[in-house]
Amino acid sequence: MLSAANFVDAALLSGFDFFTGVPCSLLTPLVNETCSRCDLSYVVATSEGEAVAIAAGAYLAGKKTVVMSQNSGLGNMVNPLTSLNFPFRIPTLLIVTWRGRPGEPDEPQHELMGRITASMLALLEIPMSVLPSDENVAETFRAIISPAIASGLSYALITKKGDFAETCASERQFAPKPAGAIERWCESSERPTRVSVLEHLLGSVADDTAIIATTGKTGRELYTLQDRDQHLYMVGAMGSASAVGLGVAMNSQKPVIVVDGDGAALMRMGTFATIGARGPEIFLHILLDNGVHDSTGGQRTVSSQVDWASIAAANGYRHTISIARIEDFARALDALQSRPGPNCLHVRTLPGSIENLGRQKVAPHEVAERFSSFLRGRQELGRGRLPDDVTSMRARRPFSPRTA
Repeated sequence: MLSAANFVDAALLSGFDFFTGVPCSLLTPLVNETCSRCDLSYVVATSEGEAVAIAAGAYLAGKKTVVMSQNSGLGNMVNPLTSLNFPFRIPTLLIVTWRGRPGEPDEPQHELMGRITASMLALLEIPMSVLPSDENVAETFRAIISPAIASGLSYALITKKGDFAETCASERQFAPKPAGAIERWCESSERPTRVSVLEHLLGSVADDTAIIATTGKTGRELYTLQDRDQHLYMVGAMGSASAVGLGVAMNSQKPVIVVDGDGAALMRMGTFATIGARGPEIFLHILLDNGVHDSTGGQRTVSSQVDWASIAAANGYRHTISIARIEDFARALDALQSRPGPNCLHVRTLPGSIENLGRQKVAPHEVAERFSSFLRGRQELGRGRLPDDVTSMRARRPFSPRTA
């Protein structure tokens, strides 16, 4: 048996101090130990895929991360592991339980995943080993796990029932967040295009602000308008942009803006709750709602049935403004950036995009490297909301459309 406290101590000694995941009964001692510690961060995720994306954001902001889950959660992780972590070269340590292990009786839902857990990790090109003993855990981190992470590879430790000794540690409690304030500004029959909103964003955002754009045409249009080191273009992992933004906001002094789409937000709506619960004050969620999946031909989403402002407010976003006119965008953006977050700006837009829209010519791992360097650059201001007198003086870079 391995002491959960010894495991966490060994992880911390090797620099792994950001944990997230979805609990499993076999991980109870480790999860409880992690939740009770004040010398690390633990984020309760609503899904295993969300946890991978949160950890990816934390990694970009300079953290070494651990994602914990049951092996059934590997299915939920496949998309971000293959279309976010792999192309962006973002590693994480996976702690995966082995439910349904061949030869060990378990519930029927674990039978198939139990048989294929090892082969599934191999298909994902993630090296793995079984959980080490108390005597070997520190050396395993030093000699095996840390070098793998340093080379850009994720690594998995497989655990089975009884590997972790019981512990008296218990989870710290967090007070529930009250519902946030909502402002609904004028509706309009002439909604703006997505690209016009992005143009206004580029003309207003400060040089110290990180922008994470959801996958599809949102990121491609942002890149086409202007490419900056402060931009992260999600080329995959649909629905994960806000989770990546949360991981960044929890570990950086830079203000964070996530530019999301209604289809992507619908895919992982649980992340609204995670963001609201964590309450990062420097987080702004801009939701561009055109009611369609633009990148796949304009098929409708179910966004017309959704009251996004009420959802954000109910999940703990402090302030939400819903607009439908481009004339209101700059004023709404300034209002929300001057208030402590997390905040949400819901913008109703028209379907469609720039004709002959190109794709990013910068490789994803290069985008990740320069974005990470931007996040870790000189930070003169304290973490959290910028003081009002500083906010009004923040340098804004002139915007001009790209010509190449």
